[in-house]
Amino acid sequence: MSESMQTGQTGAAQSHPELIEVAETVARDKGIEREEVLEAMEQAIQKAGRSKYGHEHDIRATIDRQTGEISLVRYVEVVESADDIENETTQIDLEAAQKREPKAEPGDFLVDALPPIDFGRIAAQTAKQVIVQRVRDAERSRQYEEYKDRTGEIVNGLVKRIEYGNVIVDLGRAEALLRRDETIPREHFNTGDRVRSYIVDVREETRGPQIFLSRTHPQFMAKLFAQEVPEIYDGIIEIKAVARDSGSRAKIAVISNDSSIDPVGPCIGMRGSRVQAVVGELQGEKIDIIQWSPDPAAFIVNALAPAEVAKVVLDEETNRIEVVVPDEQLSLAIGRRGQNVRLASQLSGWDIDILTEAEESERRTEEFKVRSQMFVDALDVDDVIAHLLVTEGFSTVEEVAFVPVEDIVGIEGFDEEVSEELRERARAYLAQQEEELTQRRKDLNVSDDLAEVKGVTPALLVVLGENGIKTRDDLADLATDELLEFAPAGSLTESKANEIIMAARAHWFEEEDAKKAEAAEDTEEMADVCWFEREEVLRALDGKSNVLTVPNSIAIAHHLIKAWALSL
Repeated sequence: MSESMQTGQTGAAQSHPELIEVAETVARDKGIEREEVLEAMEQAIQKAGRSKYGHEHDIRATIDRQTGEISLVRYVEVVESADDIENETTQIDLEAAQKREPKAEPGDFLVDALPPIDFGRIAAQTAKQVIVQRVRDAERSRQYEEYKDRTGEIVNGLVKRIEYGNVIVDLGRAEALLRRDETIPREHFNTGDRVRSYIVDVREETRGPQIFLSRTHPQFMAKLFAQEVPEIYDGIIEIKAVARDSGSRAKIAVISNDSSIDPVGPCIGMRGSRVQAVVGELQGEKIDIIQWSPDPAAFIVNALAPAEVAKVVLDEETNRIEVVVPDEQLSLAIGRRGQNVRLASQLSGWDIDILTEAEESERRTEEFKVRSQMFVDALDVDDVIAHLLVTEGFSTVEEVAFVPVEDIVGIEGFDEEVSEELRERARAYLAQQEEELTQRRKDLNVSDDLAEVKGVTPALLVVLGENGIKTRDDLADLATDELLEFAPAGSLTESKANEIIMAARAHWFEEEDAKKAEAAEDTEEMADVCWFEREEVLRALDGKSNVLTVPNSIAIAHHLIKAWALSL
């Protein structure tokens, strides 16, 4: 362990008791430790000392924590020998050091006291900058440590200033930024106004604000309700989802963990007092309080309130839901500029399609006709049988071909013989279709490796070939939306398209793994190569090496000229 040895005293320490008072005052005002302020002062004095005596010297300053005395010293490190010296101004060899201090050992420091410094105008300004910067850094570090775990809380503050529409909020012991796009539309602040906001993020940055606020975040409204409704704070009522169109309208879904308590009533309050308190804070934003349900259909019906819903049809594979409403309820269900259905979609996480009863009836009729005609053409049956199949829920020829025969026998009027015949006809039709599509694919010069990609159907292969996608690499280069654009409408979901593209790219990753393995083998082989030092190579060029032979320069030149001539 190194030791510091005082070898000489050429100056007296300066007593400045006022420094302690200044440090305590600054620490108290900025909310930081006194020690951090004193360290900043020591750094400033140290910088001034190096400016006077030379930046190459190891000069350190200390302030006595009780008396305020300033000591300025120079440190010189003791090393074993003169060959170990890297910097002559900060290091000294052991022999020379022991002439000054007989007990000196390698690793010790010789300490020379320096005379006091008279701060000039420039030195004083530099010192001030150093102290201010250190104090600012310490303050920022303190703010970050205090607020880093408070993300998601609501805080109150005063508007300190406004910069280009962004509001700087004074939180008392810290400053925060409320960006213009995080304020409610048509909301205006003046200096000194009290503002309540949601801490959306706390980041440790070198400059600028660290605490970021929001008044448009959906959780801001949820936290306001938690403050206004004791049942939410106590956990009796739980907020499940929130959707907001800031400054205009919002929806909040709640559920009660106590079957005897209605979740909506406590959120509204006596004569709407609780919800009105939240509305007032959100500048008149209209709020729909909805009872949450684990059943998606029931929940979406509630979410579309005040519109009345006649029927819903869910498609869990595509995460879409069709909502049928009476003709007179259409505008109410959609809302102004689609606001109501958009908020309901955000609240539930489902894509919602709104249809009137007339539109739904017309579409169902058209689908019935199309499917019936498909069965007539594919299975060579009359309209009655085709209508029965559609009525029972069969929508594709594949379903008829591969469902258990019991499912078809269960249709009224169908016996086992008729069912087997329908299955055989369906399979024969599919086989013929596959043969025709395969031939069409070959005519389009679509490669076999593309046909082997998992999830790619013969029909999709033909479509891809018609659009110039003829190899596995062509498919791998596509984006998901491009593949969905090429595929027949409704034949692929986004997730399925992603799976197909990743399957097409699988060989890329296999090639990369093979290259990495090859590189690893090359590395192992290179480890066995005999490497020669530069001096040995130079001796070989002169013909003086016993272990390495290198052609002379004339031979190398001859070889290069010959290679050049052959390349012409």
